Amino acid sequence: MTNLHNGRPPEAVYIHIPFCTNKCFYCDFNSYVLKDQPVMDYLRALDREMELTVQQTPPGVIKTIFVGGGTPTVLKPDEMAYFLASVRRHFPQWDANIEFSMEANPGTTDIDKLTVMKEGGVNRVSFGVQAFQNDLLGGIGRIHNVDDVYRSLDNARKVGLDNLSIDLMFGLPNQTVDMLGESIRRALELDLPHYSIYSLKVEENTLFHTLFNKNKLPLPSEEDELQMYLLLMNEMEAAGYRQYEISNFAKPGMESRHNITYWRNEDYYGLGAGAHGYVGRQRHMNIKGVNPYNEAAKNGLPRLDSFPITNEEAMEDFMMVGLRMREGVTDAAFRAQFGLSLEDIFAAPLHKMLKAGLLEQEGDRYFLSKQGILFGNDVFGEFVGLLTEI
Repeated sequence: MTNLHNGRPPEAVYIHIPFCTNKCFYCDFNSYVLKDQPVMDYLRALDREMELTVQQTPPGVIKTIFVGGGTPTVLKPDEMAYFLASVRRHFPQWDANIEFSMEANPGTTDIDKLTVMKEGGVNRVSFGVQAFQNDLLGGIGRIHNVDDVYRSLDNARKVGLDNLSIDLMFGLPNQTVDMLGESIRRALELDLPHYSIYSLKVEENTLFHTLFNKNKLPLPSEEDELQMYLLLMNEMEAAGYRQYEISNFAKPGMESRHNITYWRNEDYYGLGAGAHGYVGRQRHMNIKGVNPYNEAAKNGLPRLDSFPITNEEAMEDFMMVGLRMREGVTDAAFRAQFGLSLEDIFAAPLHKMLKAGLLEQEGDRYFLSKQGILFGNDVFGEFVGLLTEI
């Protein structure tokens, strides 16, 4: 049995489906083009990992499940049904208000598949839309077009899935501030409960990284990217959406509860090839490749690595992820996890960031200022590497 650092089992489950119809040019996630992949072998290995995981750390009542990828919706309806039955079998106790999210690509979600998802317990779908201009979508390697977006959202609503989110991106090659403005307007016309809007990061081992190194990636200027972010924040706020985290906007009460688990540095199961989990101050990473993962799961938990998180690392993580949320971090929550006050540990960086106007304080709560949101990485960096002496 795993020791649980807060005395209760994890209430959140992340599951990774590593298959895609193709690899997007910016993507460095653990994903593989579907062609010739042993999908059912993988789903059986995943079932085995779930079985072994709940033997080691029995679950309590599950409040959130998130299925990411890859593109989970490339599973065929019968594969999807098998997978969702596995989840229900190994994690049988669900909170009455469970949030069960699945990532989807427009164009991989017909009525049949969405019906299987709904029947299997999925009640929230996050669509990777990225932009509302077909030229931009082609330029980043997406296989869907704008019409697919509307069709997929209509299909979801037809089967009774109405807790829907879409992802958009800014800072894309050849994207202008006006183009982002159009994407935001068209996204808001959909009147969805939730939007995630990220800036492009050029990651290693991607086609974009290769092009960037050859000076062949026509990215917007830093000034334009800043204008995009400011436009985004203003438009979303004007439309009644709360920026509850640096890249996430929701109608009140419709925030992603699963992601908030990460940002509060709480425990979660991590299942599937390349997945990360965090249980009882122990972090693990699974084997990445599909066939190696499948083989490893026959003989035990398919771990690539597993290691304890020191108190000092956990404190730094608490600040790094907690400050991403607009509500920030509280002294009460820090004391509950660590038995010490924020001032005991982080007085110097807290006072420095307050003085710089990048953090604000209300009672025992510290949170990013409007200016701090624009320089979030600088703020987070202040809380890293301080605690080696403690």
